[in-house]
Amino acid sequence: MRCTIVADIHANLAAFQAVLADAASQEAGTRVWCLGDIVGYGPEPHECIDLLRSTNHLAVAGNHDWAATGKVGTEEFNPDAAAAAKWTAAQLDAADRAYLDALPLRIEEGEFTLVHGSPRDPVWEYVLTLHDAAENFARFATPYCLIGHSHAPLVFEAAGAVRPFPEEALKLGKTRLIINPGGVGQPRDGDPRASYAIYDSEAHTLSLRRVSYDVPTTQHKMLAAGLPPLLPTRLSYGM
Repeated sequence: MRCTIVADIHANLAAFQAVLADAASQEAGTRVWCLGDIVGYGPEPHECIDLLRSTNHLAVAGNHDWAATGKVGTEEFNPDAAAAAKWTAAQLDAADRAYLDALPLRIEEGEFTLVHGSPRDPVWEYVLTLHDAAENFARFATPYCLIGHSHAPLVFEAAGAVRPFPEEALKLGKTRLIINPGGVGQPRDGDPRASYAIYDSEAHTLSLRRVSYDVPTTQHKMLAAGLPPLLPTRLSYGM
């Protein structure tokens, strides 16, 4: 089995479409695991939900998903994120809201635990440091945990190491790992290309993929929608 692992789509339809097309070229487009934040920030929340739902997928809730339905507040959001959440909520239909409301916080699938933020706090916690990761390894029982939220591709080892996601395939072994595939719709590691991973169950590997997409079109749609100007600007820089 080959599986596409995505996080932080953030209503960026062009980026999500590019990722699914690339995954199909790698024979990995038939199953998708989504690590939350399908919506928020971007201009096409309804379309991204529809596209995800058209796939054979598993998905967990992110903070922006539940903020868009009012399930969590936006008090911890910065002003631009809060404004985008309010705008997003107005774009959703009843089916969108029901889908997002029903997303679970955690899924265990084979060797993997899927969450958005962290196994300790799936909605809000960022795992960015070894200390963050060390506090979380005891919070999941599977060998590997897949996370999103920070929009940065990183690999944390239970033995006490953190490293960028390697360019070569990451061989899964006995070492327990917390793995972030980066952000599809709003990367934040200095690379504006959409980021995702492919899981190959036969080779027992995870491979990071970077995909170019039509950034100006997404930016134009964001500006036309009246979303805060910083949000489209940052897409040019992957920050």
